[in-house]
Amino acid sequence: MNFVAIILTLLGVMAGVQESLPSRYFKSKGHHGRKAENEPPFTEKYFSQIVDHFNFNSMGNGTFNQRYLITEKYWDRKNGPIFFYTGNEGDIWDFALNSGFITELAEQQRALVIFAEHRYYGKSLPFGQESFNIPQVGLLTVEQALADFALLISQLKQELGASNCPVIVFGGSYGGMLSAYMRQRYPNLVAGALAASAPVLSTAGMGDPRQFFRDVTSDFEGYAPECSAAVRGAFQRVQDLAEHQAYDRLQSAFALCKKPSSPGDVRQLKGFLRNAFTLLAMLDYPYSTHFWGDMPAHPVKVACEAMLSGPDLLANLRNTSGIVYNSTGEQTCFDLYSLYVECADPTGCGLGSNSLAWDYQACTEIELCYESNNVTDMFPAMTFTPAERLAYCSKRWGVTPRPGWLRTQYWGDALSTASNIIYSNGDLDPWANGGVRTSLSPSVVAINITDGAHHLDLRGSNDADPVSVISARKTEANLIAQWVAMERLRLK
Repeated sequence: MNFVAIILTLLGVMAGVQESLPSRYFKSKGHHGRKAENEPPFTEKYFSQIVDHFNFNSMGNGTFNQRYLITEKYWDRKNGPIFFYTGNEGDIWDFALNSGFITELAEQQRALVIFAEHRYYGKSLPFGQESFNIPQVGLLTVEQALADFALLISQLKQELGASNCPVIVFGGSYGGMLSAYMRQRYPNLVAGALAASAPVLSTAGMGDPRQFFRDVTSDFEGYAPECSAAVRGAFQRVQDLAEHQAYDRLQSAFALCKKPSSPGDVRQLKGFLRNAFTLLAMLDYPYSTHFWGDMPAHPVKVACEAMLSGPDLLANLRNTSGIVYNSTGEQTCFDLYSLYVECADPTGCGLGSNSLAWDYQACTEIELCYESNNVTDMFPAMTFTPAERLAYCSKRWGVTPRPGWLRTQYWGDALSTASNIIYSNGDLDPWANGGVRTSLSPSVVAINITDGAHHLDLRGSNDADPVSVISARKTEANLIAQWVAMERLRLK
């Protein structure tokens, strides 16, 4: 799920293809490395974290260094709350530098801010370079991650003399799931949660496997029906060439570094192209961003303009994928197997060691059996059934997935019994309909954001923000202030 932070490390690869890659959409705005909307004043620290919270024999009290970021810049030590971000599938700096709403709210409510990195991601590797070996990877679970956060909160409150400071947790995408789970599992520590773009239902096996790619398609149809028709036509042309084994033509049309030579290579090409549309839909912000590569403002609009730019559908499809895979304009050709890795998440696992961690989670607790079918969506028919998931995960990690586990562990069909949770979703986000779209009680509140992409409300304020997200942030701020006030009374 790239509710994942996919940091696209685009590799320089060999030239020698017949057509160069276009770059007119993709010029960098001078952002290099970690630049963000407003760079917050965080200090990077490490916490000696328990390796295995639930087995006293296997690891004893063995520890690893868990990274976290902290700023006291806005904190009123006497009365200020603690805002705690539950890190998800990536480097914690990437989330801290793209979640400006949290620091803006901290300034208003005089809060201490902490961003905690998830075990097995970024630099928080329990076994160093051996973390993704079997059996070491087996301690990568949702339950262990939540226990990490709980222990970190408890210890930091004690060290900082903040025992009477209410804690509010925040998270986006998988991190949003974790923030909701923290409120459910540790209500003694957490007074409330903002779960932005959190697909708590679909990842618990309670969704329609067709929903995700249907909703990606809807974003492009929403811009122009002829846009999705052009995408469908381009993929059909790919299929026609593949059936005739016209691999030279496919290499030329898509500026591939290596000529496809098998049905497996063609499937990889289709997944590579489909993944580009997934990211464009998720990141359809009204301004340029530099979170998952460099994205232009309104990337779905830019993509549709590319798809409708002329009669050559294959060239248009190549140019559209370049918005994602050639954002720097520096690539001379596309290396299919370096830029996209097929895994247990059909929406993409990303690249590097973070992709290994997410692949393992998608093979165990988190259910991501999404499919495209070329009927309810514009993509080629590509299945990922529970049986296919089982076969892949057994071969790759030696594990058997556990369907329904998140539903059992985290109240999948009884979320109304929780309290003090905000589920926010944008209607442009293909993850939205895998989450909570209707308020379940006065304190389990759903906020729907018109023209909002993936956890737009967590991003910092921008002049291009739609009115809907400005209103959503105000509602969130008011609810959080109420929860903080209630918790202060309880603690006193």
